[in-house]
Amino acid sequence: MTEVTAPNHQPLIPSWLTSQHLSGMLRGIEKEGLRMQSDGYLAQTPHPQSLGSKLTHPYITTDYSESLLELITSPKSTVAETLNMLRELHVLVYQSLEDGELMWPLSMPCMLSSDDNDIPLAEYGSSNVGRLKTLYRSGLGIRYGRRMQTIAGLHYNLSFGDDLFSAWRDNTPKSEQLESLSEFKNAKYLGLIRNFKRMSSLVLYLTGASPSVCPCFLTGRKHNLQLMNNTTYYSPKATSLRMGKLGYTNSVQDQLDIRYNNLPEYIEGLRRAINTPFSGFTELGLDDDEGNPIQINDHILQIENEYYSPIRPKQIAESEEAPSHALEARGIAYVEFRAVDLDPYSDIGIRLSTACFLEVLALYCLLTDSPDLLPEEDAVLAENLERVVNNGRAPGLTIQTCDGSEQNLSEWMQQHLEAMMPLATLLDAEYGGNNYRVAVTLMLGKAVYPDATLSAQVLADTQRLGSTWQLGHALAQQHRESILRSSLSPKTQAKYEVLAEKSWLQQQELEKDDSQDFYDYIQHYR
Repeated sequence: MTEVTAPNHQPLIPSWLTSQHLSGMLRGIEKEGLRMQSDGYLAQTPHPQSLGSKLTHPYITTDYSESLLELITSPKSTVAETLNMLRELHVLVYQSLEDGELMWPLSMPCMLSSDDNDIPLAEYGSSNVGRLKTLYRSGLGIRYGRRMQTIAGLHYNLSFGDDLFSAWRDNTPKSEQLESLSEFKNAKYLGLIRNFKRMSSLVLYLTGASPSVCPCFLTGRKHNLQLMNNTTYYSPKATSLRMGKLGYTNSVQDQLDIRYNNLPEYIEGLRRAINTPFSGFTELGLDDDEGNPIQINDHILQIENEYYSPIRPKQIAESEEAPSHALEARGIAYVEFRAVDLDPYSDIGIRLSTACFLEVLALYCLLTDSPDLLPEEDAVLAENLERVVNNGRAPGLTIQTCDGSEQNLSEWMQQHLEAMMPLATLLDAEYGGNNYRVAVTLMLGKAVYPDATLSAQVLADTQRLGSTWQLGHALAQQHRESILRSSLSPKTQAKYEVLAEKSWLQQQELEKDDSQDFYDYIQHYR
């Protein structure tokens, strides 16, 4: 299923697949969001104490900056349960925010100081593990600038149950079964990942919501954006500037040849990047003039999490275990979709329809034939992605195919979305209702009518209100009121309070148990 050829007919659902095979699906969400002061500037206050330790709390932490909240749901059996937990976490955050602080609803930041040092790094206490997390963020800042790290997104994590893979393996010719169920799952999840990369242009068109940026984000950067007015730059037909060259990417990683055709190959590529020094990072220095470390090392990747990819294979890592070691030891447990912008019109950053669509897409990518993804095709996909990022809503836009011809983007999207509808029907049969079919129908409407997309709505409202900041601030205030109208039951409130207290005790234990000097501790990474 390359971008080259769209399906000419709807793929048949495998004869062995029933709706019951989808009952074992689990999903979770990681949602980032900047805390902002009431005047719109980035919050300079520490992470609220009442939310617990950001080092050890399982659900509420920070990403790059002290001001960049990250809310993480536990794996859930239904989309509704997942969104409900995400809402609970938002309620807890708003109960803890003081002095009129708000959560910025857009993926692209606004009202940043012209001084990068005014973006505070997240602090995780005095343990070596905590200090390493802060040092990693210091390294990202000196490599790419701190403002790029304030971009927020939403990660959708999804796994399928072993019943599905067992039935699939049992109905596969013996020659293709692979030795173990774990190896079979790895192969199928990597097929999903390759197909998702082939479909990422569609994802950015349908979920992209960052067609404009505040001037503060562009300080010192070359760009081709137009000035809407003195307070907003934009590209008239853009979808997701966050996912393009202006956003959360970097040119150093463009040279990495990390492939997803089999698990050992992926792990080997990741480790090669972690162990390869890069002269540009060497020149930045490992330590400051006083001997304090400023980046973990001078390698292409300081640690594996530095690798930017729209989708990742994941396994739950144990304490201080590298992600690649977890994958090598226990295989792929779930996939992480990372190409989704925050939905600024949702008070929790994602709507039910988007979540359901991502699950239909995941099943489509899993079940559709997925040939190896090689650098030549990857280059075509990257070119298509840039077209959709910068010009996705342009009438008649085409995407490139691997044979060098062009295909109409809208027609390509419609063909794939129509082919997904039987899978949406299957998911609705398992979960009840018609949420999955409605989700695909909504996306079909957006594929046909570009003005119905989130990115078009964001631009129209930005022009109506006068600036990106005006839009973000108005939505942030609305969301605050909406979230605070929700209340937690006494039992739920008590559960989260106990979790917060427990997380502080866990952090203290880590700090008490540390005996190794931090500088000696990081030599392992150098």
